[in-house]
Amino acid sequence: MRLLALPALSDNYIWALASEAGDALIVDPGEPGPVLAAAAEGLRPAAILLTHHHNDHIGGTAALLQRWPQIPVFSPHDERIAEATQRLGEGDRIEAAGHSLRILEVPGHTLSHIAYVLDDGPDGAPVAFTGDTLFSLGCGRLFEGTPAQMLASLSRLAALPDPTRVCCGHEYTLSNAAFARVVEPDNLALQRRIEQAQAMRNAGQPTLPSTIADERAANPFLRSREPAVIAAVSARLGRAPADEVETFAELRRWKDGFRA
Repeated sequence: MRLLALPALSDNYIWALASEAGDALIVDPGEPGPVLAAAAEGLRPAAILLTHHHNDHIGGTAALLQRWPQIPVFSPHDERIAEATQRLGEGDRIEAAGHSLRILEVPGHTLSHIAYVLDDGPDGAPVAFTGDTLFSLGCGRLFEGTPAQMLASLSRLAALPDPTRVCCGHEYTLSNAAFARVVEPDNLALQRRIEQAQAMRNAGQPTLPSTIADERAANPFLRSREPAVIAAVSARLGRAPADEVETFAELRRWKDGFRA
């Protein structure tokens, strides 16, 4: 079993989970080219998995269906995704290309956003395809959902086992790191993750997947209960936040306007 991050557009990743024979799940194909190039080298798409309706995640689906018209397309319950052949919600499970994946509803970035979790991925570690809900050292903007919804969604993902590989939709690790370092300048786990990510990018490699353990230790959006994060938000607000939702909401507002 191979887990491949196919670079797409300006900073997206299309994820492919492929058997040794080449049959593959394709996650969030924002454009067809990277998948077609991989197919020319032996990859055989067997199913398309979509996390949410944004075009940089679904834009290549129609072209891939022209090439492979019989493969299923899994998506959330969202009529904005026209190519879906099966729509999924909380607790559903799919069987595709020899894999069994379960569905988590993770609204916030969009209201219908879902994540796909493979409990027995490569080397036995689980894999979570998180789209634009959970990034390495960050989370998605709240285009449709509320802070409370996104906090709940991130908490669900944070509860996955430590070794779970986080396969998110964008190469945002270093840009997210600049903000995370302002929030928690003394976080040693964050400093180690930044050094690791910088070395990966210098070598031309993706910084992904990270792990849930990495994110719990260093991602400020999973750390809204931590005293250092609460202190940083309190200093910004000029008072203590009323609760964890306000802490998270202010973190997200802060990040929205942040410039490194």
